[in-house]
Amino acid sequence: MVKRHLRLPLALAAAVVAAEAAVLLLRPRGGVIPPVEVPVQAYFSVAEVSRAEAFRAPQTALFALRTAIEVGVLILVVRRPPRWLAGARRPVLAGAAAGALLSLATSVASLAVSAISRRRAIDVGLVTQSWAGWAGDLAKGWAIGAAIAAAGGAFAVVLLARAGRRWWLPGAAVVVAFGAAITYAGPVVLDPLFNRFEPLPAGQTRDDVLELARRAGVEVGEVYSVDASRRTTAANAYVTGLGQTKRVVLYDTLIDNFERDETRLVVAHELAHVKYHDVPYGLLFLALVAPAGMFAVARVAERLGPATGPGAVPPLALALALVVPLVTTVSLQLSRRVEARADSYSLRLTDAPDPFIAFERRIALRNVADPDPPAWRTALLATHPPTIERIGIAEAYRRGER
Repeated sequence: MVKRHLRLPLALAAAVVAAEAAVLLLRPRGGVIPPVEVPVQAYFSVAEVSRAEAFRAPQTALFALRTAIEVGVLILVVRRPPRWLAGARRPVLAGAAAGALLSLATSVASLAVSAISRRRAIDVGLVTQSWAGWAGDLAKGWAIGAAIAAAGGAFAVVLLARAGRRWWLPGAAVVVAFGAAITYAGPVVLDPLFNRFEPLPAGQTRDDVLELARRAGVEVGEVYSVDASRRTTAANAYVTGLGQTKRVVLYDTLIDNFERDETRLVVAHELAHVKYHDVPYGLLFLALVAPAGMFAVARVAERLGPATGPGAVPPLALALALVVPLVTTVSLQLSRRVEARADSYSLRLTDAPDPFIAFERRIALRNVADPDPPAWRTALLATHPPTIERIGIAEAYRRGER
């Protein structure tokens, strides 16, 4: 029998170990070109690096501050829970209300920090959207977040009442089902609320996409252009959706501002995600870590507050806010490895290391990205390898590594 004071640390350790095991299981075994070490000064001037560092370091600090404020709000509510939660006559409805209000409260509390971060992005030329447009997007985002949190609060009350201390088992199933539903429906239900998506019109870019897809032997679904320029000057592309909603999305800022060879490399990178089924494997990772993660959430929550009823919703929210970052940080190891494989595949598919290097340099400057960030920032926050490491992959390819 495990001693009571050891249950919580063991539960947290189990969540981290499960995430590490899932990373080892799903981590690409091959296909990644080992990068060679290259000096950042060979590709970026001192002024360019200094500009990126001067922007990104404070942005990271603001992100940390915003997170601390949100966690602080949850701690305050857990320590001084509203009286109406304890005496609610309709516990499921009260749980939904608690979830929605917590979502809104944390968003409002950190609004000033978000505004400061946005102001700094405007100052470096990253943001093009008006403050009114930003406010409209915030309102939509808050509404969606509140609706999801309300559903989560209601489900939590039901699960706690019916499953007791073992609620985390069906809870893990709900988390995985929700992840699959969002992945499938997000591209056709949520994304269009914020941007306009149009099928890529006939022309050179579409022909390149179809030609590369044929060579890669993948079915890409539809290819879309998104009007990212209404918000930002940054350029990007991504793969999203499942089954009939699977799609490749290219920022209009990418299509309009980069050379054809560079755009082809980005398309090849995204096709790698399709070829290797990276989106479904992301859901598999979630399925592998959800049981241990939710078990840790359950053990943290029971230390913080009531075990049943709507009064359990704030402790659950705080427990999620504490446990999820642990698992997410571990998962980023897998994300960076997957992205390195996609970079390697794009080089093999296009045989264009020079345009690859040119693109990495241009995209870093355009997005005001730190090409060689501190190792701790990469480990804690980065979904992709640092720019200088990605350039190192291209240099290794150019030297004969395949």
